[in-house]
Amino acid sequence: MASSRSTRASAAVDRLKRRSGITSYSMARTGDGLFFLSEKPGAPPLCAPLEMDDFVAFVNGLGPQEVKRVSKNDLEFEKQLVRKKID
Repeated sequence: MASSRSTRASAAVDRLKRRSGITSYSMARTGDGLFFLSEKPGAPPLCAPLEMDDFVAFVNGLGPQEVKRVSKNDLEFEKQLVRKKID
């Protein structure tokens, strides 16, 4: 279970690296299994040690956010939903 936990947390850090363009972000774990993020290995932590879910939410909130792509079909479907609710 520990490896899947750290995999989910490290995937969040990898997404942050891609979004921000800063490849030096580093994740670490404390002895009691909490996670923290720093700008580079050995740098001061950017957050207090957090449980995995809280850590992933923290990391996902950092940096520029990915814009969800919306197709023309999605837009038309949204318009139809709005019209049906009004009728």
